[in-house]
Amino acid sequence: MAALNQLIDEFLSYLEIEKNCSKLTIRDYRHYLDTFYIWLSSTLPEKSISDLDLSIVRKYRVYLANKANDKGQTLKRVTQNYYVIALRSFLRFLIKNDHKTLEPSKIELPKTESRSLKFLEREQIDRLVTAIDTSKEEGIRDRAMLELLFSTGLRVSELTKLNHEQINIDRREFGVIGKGGRARVVFISDRAADWVKRYLSVRSDNFKPLFIRYSGKIIEDNGGEKMRLTDRSVERAVKKYVRIARLPVDATVHTLRHSFATDLLTNGADLRSVQEMLGHKNIATTQIYTHITNKQLREVHQAFHSGNKDKT
Repeated sequence: MAALNQLIDEFLSYLEIEKNCSKLTIRDYRHYLDTFYIWLSSTLPEKSISDLDLSIVRKYRVYLANKANDKGQTLKRVTQNYYVIALRSFLRFLIKNDHKTLEPSKIELPKTESRSLKFLEREQIDRLVTAIDTSKEEGIRDRAMLELLFSTGLRVSELTKLNHEQINIDRREFGVIGKGGRARVVFISDRAADWVKRYLSVRSDNFKPLFIRYSGKIIEDNGGEKMRLTDRSVERAVKKYVRIARLPVDATVHTLRHSFATDLLTNGADLRSVQEMLGHKNIATTQIYTHITNKQLREVHQAFHSGNKDKT
């Protein structure tokens, strides 16, 4: 069998070429598998990947449970699981390619505590977007940006990759390429379309990116690609307006995505349609929203719980 580090490189190439995974996903998998490689090489140097068994995996999991992150804190249970999930994916790849190793299905993942799903009510969305000072071009950009996030459920990386020629204001829709290279159509609300149109009308540049930065040096090369707003800048902007609006929820860009899905489901959209609009590969991923938007359960509670007014 080839050396472990060589097999890891082959697996990462497979993720990039055949699975069309994003650079961020490949970077994370490299980190998780390099951690395993370093641990195995230093702790059990006589062992190879073909010698892997459950006792070795248990030792590795003890190591992960005691491993400190960059802040000196031990890894959370959910983070430990990411390392193990990466290892299982790697083992599946090896077996698929006729390498002898541990069957990945034998490695079980412990259950983790369910994280509460944060989302904003419509009134809170209104408070958030109206907290933006739109007297300047940067403020108009931010209003258009937040309106578009809530209107479409875009991921932050999908938002920042947009070019203005992609947006069809008249048809209120455009196409994006999401995670795993999956294409989908997203739709723009009337309010979001109005703000995007207003933002584009005040732009005097010819830069390709839909959302550009207003700080630092102006660089016009390559269609103004270096003027493109970064994911981190969008995240900071959302945090700023959450503070200004004094929202009770520590909302992030992803909270707006949750709010988009919750708003649709609460108002009667079916789960399959929301799955398509979010770009989820599996319906199970979309089902995290159902426990907070299940209208039938709410009606059952209203009809039969003795504490409700019409039951007294």
